[in-house]
Amino acid sequence: MTESDPLDLEYRPRMPQRKDVSIGCIGSGFIMADCHLVAYRQAGFNPVAIASRNFDNAKAVADRHGLAKTYGDYRDLLDDAEIEVVDIAVPPDIQLEVVREAVQRNGHLRGILAQKPLGMNYAEAVEIVRLCEDAGITLAVNQNMRYDQSIRACRSLLDRGDLGEPVFASIDMRAIPHWMPWQERLGWVTLRIMSIHHLDSFRFLFGDPQRVFASIRSDPRTATKFPHEDGICLYILEYENGMRASSWDDVWTGPAMEGAEGDIGICWRVEGTEGLARGTIGWPSYPERTPSTLEFTSARHPGKWHQPTWDEVWFPDAFVGPMAQLLVALETASEPEIGGRDNLGTMALVEACYLSAKEHRAVEIAEISNSV
Repeated sequence: MTESDPLDLEYRPRMPQRKDVSIGCIGSGFIMADCHLVAYRQAGFNPVAIASRNFDNAKAVADRHGLAKTYGDYRDLLDDAEIEVVDIAVPPDIQLEVVREAVQRNGHLRGILAQKPLGMNYAEAVEIVRLCEDAGITLAVNQNMRYDQSIRACRSLLDRGDLGEPVFASIDMRAIPHWMPWQERLGWVTLRIMSIHHLDSFRFLFGDPQRVFASIRSDPRTATKFPHEDGICLYILEYENGMRASSWDDVWTGPAMEGAEGDIGICWRVEGTEGLARGTIGWPSYPERTPSTLEFTSARHPGKWHQPTWDEVWFPDAFVGPMAQLLVALETASEPEIGGRDNLGTMALVEACYLSAKEHRAVEIAEISNSV
């Protein structure tokens, strides 16, 4: 391919020169066992230890992925002087506690990759960022939809100007996620679990909006299992320059699990003054490997739709990205692409959605970011 080839898009993450940094993993659930560690091994990274409250489960994950050390208490892992980077994949109501313990071992720990959402709320996220900055530990957040291949390729189109100035963007999600057990005790369903990916992707593509209007209702299926409010979520992001973005996050999708035919999928669209891009997200087909898709048309390359392709998928391949950008940040002494302080913008946006839905009004993001 040449530089002028419209299909020559940058959709892969930047990789570190040094891949042998010792990584300690906290948590042994699905996201660690089937996504993080699979991706790390594919990329040639160096996870060496894992800790979990369920030692037997942690040992099984360690044996499966070739990790040398297993701990039944994450504090013992944090005290392991070999470990330079900690990958924290625990429920959000435990995350602040784990980070607080980790920063006390700042003699050997250099970096932390924290799972999204970054704590229980915006205030906890601010505290996590403060703790890491005060300790001199580089914090990155595992907002991995930014590394879905179609989303990153769309960012490449925007960066090189093929779409011109963004005018409107949308995400239409009709999918039924697998809910984690800890969501029941927190009463969370969609905004902090699924919508947070879409909100962060909008920020990745277009920057920070000025305000948001959100409307939510419970998911009839999940309501039979535990009470919640944020099941089906609709929201509109307003940007100061006139740009608008909107998402429909529908985890009900009709009675697809109750006997009716399913209509499952996620599609997205970005319209600009010079071009149009649209795509699909392959994740709902997991564990079947289904790459996300992108096609675009541009006044710069008129007369046709362009359709780049790739073999990689979001789950688990895109999970290389968040750890890779943390390792790059460590070796270049720079802020990660998804640093903790940047992620406060995503956490504030999620919080603004909750407030908007509760008070039935548009909420300025500054209302949240200035509240702590």
